[in-house]
Amino acid sequence: MMKHLKKLEDEVSAWPQISVHPHRFGGKEFRVGDAEVGHVHVGGIVDIPFPRLVRDALVTEGLAEDHHWVPNSGWTTFHIRNEQDFKHALWLLRLSYLRYLLKTASDPRTLLEQESEQMRLSPRFKSLLEPFVRKAATQVSTELLPAQSVNEVARGT
Repeated sequence: MMKHLKKLEDEVSAWPQISVHPHRFGGKEFRVGDAEVGHVHVGGIVDIPFPRLVRDALVTEGLAEDHHWVPNSGWTTFHIRNEQDFKHALWLLRLSYLRYLLKTASDPRTLLEQESEQMRLSPRFKSLLEPFVRKAATQVSTELLPAQSVNEVARGT
């Protein structure tokens, strides 16, 4: 068990922008800036926050459990017991992490495509992450106007 927890900490802490902190109830907390990606307790319990729709889908599909202390929230709980559980906990933490990366990525659309493929996200989970793909401001400003419209604007007509 302890080797899985150490391995989880090592892998997650290697992700860009992740910092590791002591968790107030014991264990380790993973953050992107001030936002918590999730935390792991010494006993192998991994608690991960998600937007409510993502959390509901994870629980419905049996990919995570209701949080053990605050079940009616966006928090989930997952227990690491073996290597397969370790891999799944890593996937859940990456899913939580991805939503924060999408908010700040220079090319969030490409990032979502790459991560979706690498994580083998189902269409359902990919669509649940879509709201975190910000629309680039340049998409509007770089659209070409028809020449007539540009001339009309220039003449004030």
